[in-house]
Amino acid sequence: MSEARNGARSWLPCGSAAGYDPAKEQETEGRPALSYIQRIGIAIGIAKGTTKGITMGVTLAIAGVTLVIAQANATSAAPRDRFFWLSEINKASAVMLVERGIVPKPLGAKFFEAITRVEATGDRPGAARSGDYLKVEQDLMAVGGPDISRLHSGRSRQDIGSTTQRLITRDDFLAAFGTLNGMREAVLALAAQAPDAIMPAYTWGVQAQPITLGHYASAYMNALDRQAARMREAWGRLNRSPLGAAALATSSFPVDRPRLADLLGFDAPVENSLDANQISPIDGGAEIAGLATSAALTLGALIADVTAQYAQTEPWIVLSEGNETGVSSIMPQKRNPSGLVRLRGEASTLIGEATTFVVIAHNVEPRMSDYKDFGNPKEYPDTILRDMAALFAHADALIRNLRFRPERALEEVNGDYSTTTELADTLQRDADVPFRIGHHFASELVNYGRGHHLHASQIPYAEAQRIYAEIAAGAKLDPKLPLSEDAFRRALTAENMVAASKGLGGPQPAEVARMLKAAGERLAADRAWLDATLAKLADATQKLDQAFARLRE
Repeated sequence: MSEARNGARSWLPCGSAAGYDPAKEQETEGRPALSYIQRIGIAIGIAKGTTKGITMGVTLAIAGVTLVIAQANATSAAPRDRFFWLSEINKASAVMLVERGIVPKPLGAKFFEAITRVEATGDRPGAARSGDYLKVEQDLMAVGGPDISRLHSGRSRQDIGSTTQRLITRDDFLAAFGTLNGMREAVLALAAQAPDAIMPAYTWGVQAQPITLGHYASAYMNALDRQAARMREAWGRLNRSPLGAAALATSSFPVDRPRLADLLGFDAPVENSLDANQISPIDGGAEIAGLATSAALTLGALIADVTAQYAQTEPWIVLSEGNETGVSSIMPQKRNPSGLVRLRGEASTLIGEATTFVVIAHNVEPRMSDYKDFGNPKEYPDTILRDMAALFAHADALIRNLRFRPERALEEVNGDYSTTTELADTLQRDADVPFRIGHHFASELVNYGRGHHLHASQIPYAEAQRIYAEIAAGAKLDPKLPLSEDAFRRALTAENMVAASKGLGGPQPAEVARMLKAAGERLAADRAWLDATLAKLADATQKLDQAFARLRE
């Protein structure tokens, strides 16, 4: 083994970078464009869910934009690419074949020597790292002779390829989950700026009712919590091993598929051997595409909310000037929300990639390679996960740059009539006025106020009495407005409307505090799940190394 592989190995969720074309990288606004490896590395670096004992550092050098992701105590780290995973699969196969007596025990030592030497050669700087099993097998036989080919007993390139895809997808999946957690923390931090501050909420692009910043943030937290729940559920289907299924019908060798799964950190095998390699990549990839789509759509809604503010002279939520804003070369007043535009573009691209995978998989004869990551130049669905991780990372940074202006938000609410719903509710609740009558009164009050360029608080009480009397008379009700002027004025304040909310999940401060607390607890639970999952994979890697090392005894 190389020096770096004698110690604990680094956890580097990067997958294969095949297909990356440096010539296609462009500079944006004076900043050097980032390669796939760099983008994902930055995404992982700002994710908040790394496991204890698996330390990852991210170093971004200004000159050349160099990214290093490595374990703190490692001298170097081999990329977890197809070559890496072929080596891990070969180790697991070697251990299982010897343990089950499928090959003679002395052959285990030859397996150890050949796999270790080929691995060490590939780990050298600049060395070729083939992801083609037949090429790697040639290299193994060059070290150990033709007997080394017995390593392939009960296997096929089909189950090796399918297993490799899942292993790479597994890394990318956890990287995306980690950056999702980071983004969720950013939303909670936004809420913490002023959780009880009043802001307008809109439907059809029109101001509808007042809520609070905490209530708003909690709504998006709920959506992101569902995203996390869907991902954790999907993990149970993803983390299953195809290895030992052979081409599609297993083989006459007594291959211990559960043992192979355990050695590689899978929870269990994909039971049906035809499903393992040929069917599950279709719906499994579509599930990832669905996860990407739901995440991008949620972010798209948030992006639209904030972007709409930039059409106002005085927005109540803005980006801090810096990396996420841009200026004009001719118009000095411009502070463009360029980060929002880039983020929306990234979300749109992700939806496009997800749709592309579904189109690729649709109506393709099963058992073709089109829907497998090694069968398409863009490496779907793994590319989807990598770009999802990068999207979450960018959203994390952007949300942390948002600044809420509570006074301006309240001014916006007070400038319209979104509190008139509470006026109708107050009339029904406190004065037993039928809701439709109260609603009609409130609507006519709005017409009067807008027609006279008045805010709700500026409508004369006498005019309110007159309008109510006209409506009540038409309904054969007492024409007297059954609210004192103080009660009338109070019913039209945003503060009263928010405080008066009684329902589960409403904007009232106590309910918002409860929901934000619950969201924080769910985030903590998901961080703990990620910690435990990474620790389990690290433990499986350690046990595989130990079992593999015993083959030389």
